[in-house]
Amino acid sequence: MKLTLEKGRPASADGRMEKELRVYDLLDELGIAYGRIDHGAVMTMEGCSKIDEALGAQICKNLFLCNRQKTQFFLLMLAGDKVFHTKELSAQIGSARLSFADASYMEEFLDITPGSVSVMGLMNDTKNRVRLLVDEDLLQAEYVGCHPCVNTVSLKLRTEDVFGPFLKAVHHDMTTVCLGRG
Repeated sequence: MKLTLEKGRPASADGRMEKELRVYDLLDELGIAYGRIDHGAVMTMEGCSKIDEALGAQICKNLFLCNRQKTQFFLLMLAGDKVFHTKELSAQIGSARLSFADASYMEEFLDITPGSVSVMGLMNDTKNRVRLLVDEDLLQAEYVGCHPCVNTVSLKLRTEDVFGPFLKAVHHDMTTVCLGRG
């Protein structure tokens, strides 16, 4: 399969999900430029490597987490090649016993399903139930790659646009964390 980086939204909405189109609408409304690659469903970081290469940006590892009581929810963004250690993150954010949150919460809060977790889902979290955690190394890259709430498309966005105008528009802050240092 040939992966082609296109500029902006697709020419036609045919076959596109409404939640994907809403992402393009918001990015266009905010004047945020983006590249887009259409591809088959990708469920693993290994499957993302060819897409990363075509994008010219590393697709982030996005983990949807919660505390034991399921009263606090987190979206963790880190580079795809980093290893996640629960204990390390828990200590930094003052939350004991983090685990992966159920897919039902992911769908309810972010309107996304497993395999398509993305910072773009925060646009659907109008009650701010999800706290964004971003590994500091990710902020050093010029571009970030993510899904537009579906895992059959990947976007290339300027890091400063995602963590600046986009987060402001969706009324979310981020907490910077430092992962994988030992």
